[in-house]
Amino acid sequence: MRKRKAKKRPLLPDPRFNDQLVTRFVNNLMWSGKKSKAFQIFYDAIDIVEEKNQDEEKQVLDLWKDALTNVMPHVEVRSRRVGGATFQIPMPIRPDRKISMAMKWMIGFARKRNEKSMAQKLAAEILAAYKEEGAAVKKRVDTHKMAEANKAFSHFRF
Repeated sequence: MRKRKAKKRPLLPDPRFNDQLVTRFVNNLMWSGKKSKAFQIFYDAIDIVEEKNQDEEKQVLDLWKDALTNVMPHVEVRSRRVGGATFQIPMPIRPDRKISMAMKWMIGFARKRNEKSMAQKLAAEILAAYKEEGAAVKKRVDTHKMAEANKAFSHFRF
């Protein structure tokens, strides 16, 4: 690269839980710069999860973090040209990329759900991910299967 690496900007913690991870999630959830609307959707979804939660001793924010952890992939395949052929090479994922991939998958699959409001969709996806079911967890499992299937090409790693 010609220029130096860009500095990571510090994220302000969210007002309700005082957590930077929540702000990062809301930034991914946000459309057209409408951050207050995105915060409202997230907090409504968290309230819905709290109502539906049967596991009483667990805090709702910890439940959301567990759901996010259940969606996080650990390996992914990257394309690499060797000779004339392109190989899918399994590679471990950096911790910050794990988190961002999990957030994007959870939000993306929540948007595709059939509930009425976005808050209800997100709440349903969080609960499904917490129980290790749902589309986002299936995406993680498929990613791991793909890496397992291409384990033979791992010696091409750079």
